[in-house]
Amino acid sequence: MSDGFEGEKAKFVRVWRGRTSHDKADACETYWLQNGVEPLKKRGAISVQMLRQDGPLETEFVTFSYWGSLEAMTGGSESDPTDTHHLDRDAEFLLELPKKVQVLKILASG
Repeated sequence: MSDGFEGEKAKFVRVWRGRTSHDKADACETYWLQNGVEPLKKRGAISVQMLRQDGPLETEFVTFSYWGSLEAMTGGSESDPTDTHHLDRDAEFLLELPKKVQVLKILASG
């Protein structure tokens, strides 16, 4: 089974969702790309994808980070992998601060 990634095989995906107003969306995107996506890679994520959808009332961002294990996701600590780790400016950008993220086991990919 191919997982579509070079090197280590992704076994879990961590899904974070956040919503912001249209007037903050571009600044929010730039901030998260620099301060959210890159640090995930440095922490050991195999791959990271950030998606954006501009809706009629707000903009939604969804980030998928792919991990080889739950231990890699939590940095080896016993913390809950579904806990959200907010960035310093999240409260400035987000309409509401998510309390949890979704963690899914990858069964197949190609």
